[in-house]
Amino acid sequence: MPGENLSRDEARERAELLSVDGYEVALDLRSAVGESGEGVRTFRSVTTIRFRRTGTGSATFVDLVAPAVTSVTLNGRSLDPATVFDGARIALDGLADENVLVVDAQCAYSRTGEGLHRFVDPEDGEVYLYTQYEPADARRVYANFEQPDLKAPYRFEVTAPEGWTVWSNGVGEQGPDGVWRFAETAPISTYITCVVAGPYHYVTDTYKRGDLEIPLGAMCRKGLAKHFDADDVFLITKQGFDFFHDNFDYPYPFGKYDQAFVPEYNLGAMENPGMVTFREEYIYRGKVTQAAYERRANVILHEMAHMWFGDLVTMVWWDDLWLKESFADFMGSFSLAEATRFTNSWVTFANNRKSWAYRADQLPSTHPITADIRDLEDAKLNFDGITYAKGASVLKQLVAYAGRDAFLEGARRYFKRHAYGNTRLADLLTVLEETSGRDMKAWAKSWLQTSGVNALTPVVTYDAEDRITELAVVQDGDELRPHRAAVGLYRLNPAGELVRYARAEADITGARTVVTELAGAEKPDLVLVNDDDLTYCKIRFDEGSLATLRAHLGDITDPLARALCWSALWNLTRDALMPARDFVAIALDFAGRETDIGVLQMVHAWAQSALTHYAAPAWREEGGRLLAEGGLRELRLAAPGSEQQLTWARFFAATAESDADFQLVEGLLDGTAKIDGLDVDQELRWALLGPLAAHGRADEERIAAELSRDDTATGKRHSVRCLAARPSEAVKAQAWATVVESDALSNALVEATIAGFVQSSQRQLIAPYAAKYFEVIERVWADRSIQIGMDVVRGLYPGLQDSPETLAATDDWLAAHASAAPALRRLVLEARDDLARALRAQACDGAA
Repeated sequence: MPGENLSRDEARERAELLSVDGYEVALDLRSAVGESGEGVRTFRSVTTIRFRRTGTGSATFVDLVAPAVTSVTLNGRSLDPATVFDGARIALDGLADENVLVVDAQCAYSRTGEGLHRFVDPEDGEVYLYTQYEPADARRVYANFEQPDLKAPYRFEVTAPEGWTVWSNGVGEQGPDGVWRFAETAPISTYITCVVAGPYHYVTDTYKRGDLEIPLGAMCRKGLAKHFDADDVFLITKQGFDFFHDNFDYPYPFGKYDQAFVPEYNLGAMENPGMVTFREEYIYRGKVTQAAYERRANVILHEMAHMWFGDLVTMVWWDDLWLKESFADFMGSFSLAEATRFTNSWVTFANNRKSWAYRADQLPSTHPITADIRDLEDAKLNFDGITYAKGASVLKQLVAYAGRDAFLEGARRYFKRHAYGNTRLADLLTVLEETSGRDMKAWAKSWLQTSGVNALTPVVTYDAEDRITELAVVQDGDELRPHRAAVGLYRLNPAGELVRYARAEADITGARTVVTELAGAEKPDLVLVNDDDLTYCKIRFDEGSLATLRAHLGDITDPLARALCWSALWNLTRDALMPARDFVAIALDFAGRETDIGVLQMVHAWAQSALTHYAAPAWREEGGRLLAEGGLRELRLAAPGSEQQLTWARFFAATAESDADFQLVEGLLDGTAKIDGLDVDQELRWALLGPLAAHGRADEERIAAELSRDDTATGKRHSVRCLAARPSEAVKAQAWATVVESDALSNALVEATIAGFVQSSQRQLIAPYAAKYFEVIERVWADRSIQIGMDVVRGLYPGLQDSPETLAATDDWLAAHASAAPALRRLVLEARDDLARALRAQACDGAA
């Protein structure tokens, strides 16, 4: 990757040497508009850092990734940039006890979403800027000590093009000289400083609570203003502030609260205090389901939780990234369920977020929640399902283990004790031990400092009268953990509903635990271990329960229990314990009865993945026909205008197989076919056009015609994806070249091109690129930014060439590149593991 890779040891040594009193950062962004001339488009960045030497030593370095440095002055002494600047670091020597460093640099605008990203709206030509730094890209915008434990207050001033508005972490105003100046921040880390600038559409509101008043703002591109439902954003924001103030007993500490929805964003959102940024896809241009609004609300609350977990109190180093991300992920669902209209958010958590965690925790790169992060490349890859979703799951287990009141009181003490400071795991465990009286060190050793997921299986014996004589829970896994879990017994009632009639909570420890409370209960039709989703585990079933689910999954009345069963069946499929065709059959039998729209969307994704990756190749054609037929059947049965209808329409288009299928898709697109209640808006039009392009039924002219209807930034991304999806050797060669051999595309268009290039219906067409992949990935990783490198290495791995030969080619590359960047090797190892899992599942399915 371009730029030096800061190590944990270097950061620790620097933190022992110095402390930072403050930053003054002046950015001149007038170069963002107009012609740029030849070369990289740059802006002027002048940074003044005041810092003290607190340890022994007279030399250190400051971080800066920039095309050029004009001048460096340390304590009035001029340093030669050609001597002290190597492209990523400025070497400093002769330190005094108190120091003033001034760096004048030319920094580059970004097209990869890292640093100061510049976006030109194709709809109206307007330019929009925003910053994104985590974990270490503030150094692309201003000189700094880029590590989370060197907190300091910041003063930003920005000179912007005429007519623009500028926002930062603090309150700002434009002076008579046209310069925007912002109030000094509280002490914060470099990675959560922020600047947003441009002709954004901006809406305001206010949150009031007693004497506390927080100015609220929300913004987006002008082209999206007509779609922007800011009222709902503000509603969730106010509900979140109510919840966190009720439970944290620490007033929001950062003054104003702006939320910017920005283009070409790599993440879901970023918790910059006072200036939160989100991907603009959370502004919906067409009809979406309630699951989409729930997802957005969850992200809003996740980022708000970071104001306390992460911004007010920050981890010392990225080893303890979970101290903010796991808590924010948990608090997002917790507050969503208790403070908003999305009262079933724990269903989504069980079905969606934990699915991400289960996958990550079974990869060869799995790691403890408290990870070993050696350097910044490690940190970048650890924003994963372990740090977020597994960590949140474990915190949910902690609430069951320690008690809700003790958990929240621990959080309150943690904030007050460590406000504006940095912490490690031990700091959190200390307050939780104080409030719960539990041995948190033993709990942490089992849950935070080991990796892997346990499977819990019920083993039941009955007497002659069909009553339970013993119900035991068998735990397997490399590390046996203490689980506070519920076991539910379900049976069919006279109305044909599968309902719970008995439940017991127990501490599951060791390899086998007897749940004594359920002895004597009548024989159930279904035994559900981890009922109510209290712990983090894979759920297994006894044979009788599995038979019940095959016949009656849709009869489970409780939505959380039903979601847990769907998730458990998917894990069985991924683990090659259930044939993929069986999962597809269950999905076709019961998905049409699923009332939770988020669960339905997950089941759709799993069914498609089962066919693409886990079904035996010989069955794929039949399986594809069954999915398309089932999708069309349920589309026609869905209530007109319902979100189920919209979801089934998207599923049918994605699974269309036959000529008749495509004729219907074409008819829906051109208006010659109608389905009562189905509004074919612009977003649905693109969803219909994509499969037509991939199957050779929409050419370049047709795609261009659609873009002319939707000549927007979003339309451009859709068109790029559709163009790359066409089944042509020339098309694939061009798509490959634009992503791999050129850096002309922005991050969003790289992502769209890769999405179009990889089509499961085109395995043979893209087969020649398997060998090319292994030839280019090390060069791509070395030459491109880490974000683009990750996109290419993950996205273009030849997983659709699912054969032992591809597995062997992967092993050969790994053996021949033992000294390749560890982060690159990790990505390849993860892709290899996915392929090996697919081959095992295909063998299971082929034997069915």
